[in-house]
Amino acid sequence: MPIGAGSSLHYLVGPVIAFIVLALIALFLRWAFGTGYGRGAPTPPVEEGLLTLVATLSRRESALALRAVLSDAGIRSTVRCPAPHRADVFVFPEDAARARSLASTFPGP
Repeated sequence: MPIGAGSSLHYLVGPVIAFIVLALIALFLRWAFGTGYGRGAPTPPVEEGLLTLVATLSRRESALALRAVLSDAGIRSTVRCPAPHRADVFVFPEDAARARSLASTFPGP
């Protein structure tokens, strides 16, 4: 008795459809959540929201000393260390002019 081709391969239809659907879902997720090939690293902004950069120093300790000088003058500030051997001092824009004048006379430790 001959075996018909249509009746013997019907058990493969379900798994093949499931595999195709899973492959399409995987491709969509890779497209939606992938890193992308043409995207570069974002460049850090010079200004941090409400804050303005007033000084860049080579050591974190020097930046903390400048921050103490600014604090003694009544200027609120913060320090960010984006890379080794680099520390940025930020202040609010209304205090930026006074902070820059103090930073220019700051000898550092």
